[in-house]
Parts: sequence; C-alpha cells; structure tokens
Amino acid sequence: MTMNWDDIREGAEPAPLVVGPVTRTDFVRYQGASGDMNPIHHDETFARAAGYEAPLAVGMFQAGVLATWATSWLGPANVRRTKVRWREQVWPGDVLTCVGKVARRYEENGERKVDLELVCTRQTGGVAVQGWMTFVVP
Repeated sequence: MTMNWDDIREGAEPAPLVVGPVTRTDFVRYQGASGDMNPIHHDETFARAAGYEAPLAVGMFQAGVLATWATSWLGPANVRRTKVRWREQVWPGDVLTCVGKVARRYEENGERKVDLELVCTRQTGGVAVQGWMTFVVP
C-alpha cells in the first residue's frame, strides 16, 4: 500500500517483513534473475573449497528483500536514492527480518521527500544489510 504525504510522520515504523527460512533455491532463483552464477552461492563443494560451511547468498539478494519491503510501503516509482552496506553473510536456513523508520520528512526542489533508515537482520540478531532510501511522496 503506497502512502501519501499526510499519512507519513518522522519516526514512523511500518510493520516488519519476515522472510524465510531462506533456501539455496532462493539463492539460485536470485542468481538466475541477476545473471550472477558464481558457484559459491549454490555449489556445496565449491563453497567448502573456498572456506565456507555452505553456499552463501549473493549480497544483493538480502538488499533486494530490504528494498522490496520499503517499496511495497512507498512505491517503486517513488524511489530517488538507495544506498546499502553489507554487514553479515546470509546462509541457507536464515530468517531475515526487515525493519525501518522515517528518519526525515522534508520538501526539496518542489518535491515532498522522505528518507528511510533500513535494517535487515538475521535470526541471530546480526545485521545482514543496512540501507538508506529516499522517496518522493505524493
């Protein structure tokens, strides 16, 4: 549901999005969509040879989950800026929780905008990805 300007307040925190447990199939589906077919993300033998216990998610997978949560709230056509920082790897079996809040509500160059601060955590409490997005709001 896309919000309008009068419905948004600084500090607003929409309901979290919980995804998972994520699977290798989720990783492979993302790889197919992105074109990144590095075997470290789906091949057990390859991942172990690289020093990992299992294949790990492509970092953009969890960044995409986080951005999807935000755009489902404020609309994909309204995105003006996205920035992410990867913090922890995501593994098969992880449950991801996306949360965020309106950090700033303002007008700039004739547009109404909001800046969001976003976090995607693993079930361990560790931060998988941190994000910031700017949206225009009708």
